[in-house]
Amino acid sequence: MAKSCKIVTLHVHIEDIKPPIWRRIVVDGDITLRLLHHIFQVAFGWTDSHLHEFVIDDSSYQMLDNENVLDFMDEMGDTPVFDDRKVKLQRLVRPGQKFTYLYDFGDSWRHSVKVEAIETRAEPMYGASILDGKRAAPPEDVGGPGGYEAFLDTILNRRNSDEGLECLEWVGGEFDSEAFDRRTANNTLARLAWNGWGKK
Repeated sequence: MAKSCKIVTLHVHIEDIKPPIWRRIVVDGDITLRLLHHIFQVAFGWTDSHLHEFVIDDSSYQMLDNENVLDFMDEMGDTPVFDDRKVKLQRLVRPGQKFTYLYDFGDSWRHSVKVEAIETRAEPMYGASILDGKRAAPPEDVGGPGGYEAFLDTILNRRNSDEGLECLEWVGGEFDSEAFDRRTANNTLARLAWNGWGKK
């Protein structure tokens, strides 16, 4: 008998930012949490330049292959810590469940993740697809939610000032906080899947 496959629909939003920045994503449940990290990076337009962590049911799943993670281990206290390369998403989640994805321990971009649905199919998905979303993710290293708010105030309300021009130059010349190109993000996910990361 053929093995059934679980397809997981997730709603992800960045905490402490209004209006909300969010994505709705469907993924193959057989992927590891490390691969889910890469999916989130593409979905939000992050650059994968910092450490990350998943917290699911009071357990932490981290990049234990990265020596810099050891600097933060003392802060975990009694929280069990596991390697995010070695655990599959479908073994940890259930419909209606919520968990946290933290990206960049300095800026602390905390993403709240809700498991909207888990569907059983005959064939695996081998990857992910972004169903919907709103607004661009903040620039890397902008200083967390507070820094992002100050950044937006500067480029929107003081655009022609020296400070505003410096902010725009720092971010590459322009920044549209309302922009989200689902098609481009999905094309990037498709290329990653083609390279094999989305397969078992």
